[in-house]
Amino acid sequence: MTTRTVALLSALLLANCVVPVAAQAAEQPVLAPATQAPERIILNLTADTAHEMAVTWRSAPGLAGKVQYAKATPGPDFVRSPMMLDATTDDATLAVQEDPAFRAAYHSAVLTGLEPATVYAYRVGDGTRWSEWFQFRTASERPEPFRFIYLGDMQNDVLSQASRTLRMALRMAGDSAFVIHAGDLINRHSSDREWGEWFAAGGFLYAQTPQMPTPGNHEYGRDTAARAGSSVTGQWRRQFTLPQNGPDGVPEASETHWYTDYQGLRLISIDSPQLDRNEAARGATIAWLEGILANNPNRWTVIFLHFPMFSSDPGRDNPKVRDALKPLVDKYDVDLVLQGHDHGYARGAIGPDGPVADDAGATYVVSVAGPKMYEVADLPWARKSAERTQAFQIIDVEGDRLAYKAYTASGEPLDAVTLTKP
Repeated sequence: MTTRTVALLSALLLANCVVPVAAQAAEQPVLAPATQAPERIILNLTADTAHEMAVTWRSAPGLAGKVQYAKATPGPDFVRSPMMLDATTDDATLAVQEDPAFRAAYHSAVLTGLEPATVYAYRVGDGTRWSEWFQFRTASERPEPFRFIYLGDMQNDVLSQASRTLRMALRMAGDSAFVIHAGDLINRHSSDREWGEWFAAGGFLYAQTPQMPTPGNHEYGRDTAARAGSSVTGQWRRQFTLPQNGPDGVPEASETHWYTDYQGLRLISIDSPQLDRNEAARGATIAWLEGILANNPNRWTVIFLHFPMFSSDPGRDNPKVRDALKPLVDKYDVDLVLQGHDHGYARGAIGPDGPVADDAGATYVVSVAGPKMYEVADLPWARKSAERTQAFQIIDVEGDRLAYKAYTASGEPLDAVTLTKP
């Protein structure tokens, strides 16, 4: 055996030894302190998508937060005189699961006065240490064609397995205006390791494509106080900057119930754990939802939430959520209801009296992006169902047509339906 052959065999053995270690590290990243460099940078839409954009990030405690931004140019000239904005900084101890004394500075800023349908470049930092420049595009003030991505629960093995679903979706629809997440982004609401996986799964993509989540039961945890809304605020409001236009008198639902309009579509987040468990807030939430459905100037309406109104397994029924929402869905002709929680796939149309043909009632979908799987029952309402299938959905909105397409995590077509509204 020659020296060169021995060297090649050694290299192959070393490579084979490294792969399992890397895979294990991806599943269980070590809790690391926040760094002086900006990290976990993420965009969120505000209630004014044509003129604003929200950005959130974190850094080591004690550091200030600043944003530089400018209209993007074909060349590097935009860096000559960018605008500067001071961020709001929450620099306090955050009791995460791994370390009750964990500290980081969480920074939040809303860029206002932006021009519609315009590409902007921005970077974040403390005035000395800066991120790279990212870009985003504001919405048009008028209805224009666009697409967005919908993902069900990522929740488990987020970096090692759920990330492939997210990344395939953005590979196939990289021009999407935003991504919605139907709850249970992670498994344990206070685990900084799991939130670290979620941010690592999206990486720089979160900093250029707005991510729009609604909370699931796993964002709340299992303690009594969490069910009333306290635990979601710990990580949720520090890591996201979402519209604050939820129901009056329900402060615990700030940035969990919200809505925004995007180029002819009204997108509504319903905090279904609050709706299911908080009896005192249910009436205010129903009144709020009826108000924004009754006074809706958009052609299309999409509601997304975690607990399904119609489950992929009848044993996982959510009657409180359905009783609260379905009369309004029927009354105001909501087009799509996008859901999570059940870890399977199902899609069908349901009207006031039960299952109907496509376009004759609201289209309900249950989907899952992560690897945790449940059985899917034989469903009378579902035109298409699948189990043990990680999936993502791409929704194209153009004039009087809304085209819904579902794909598996490997990029194969799973389901499709086109809705029309003359």
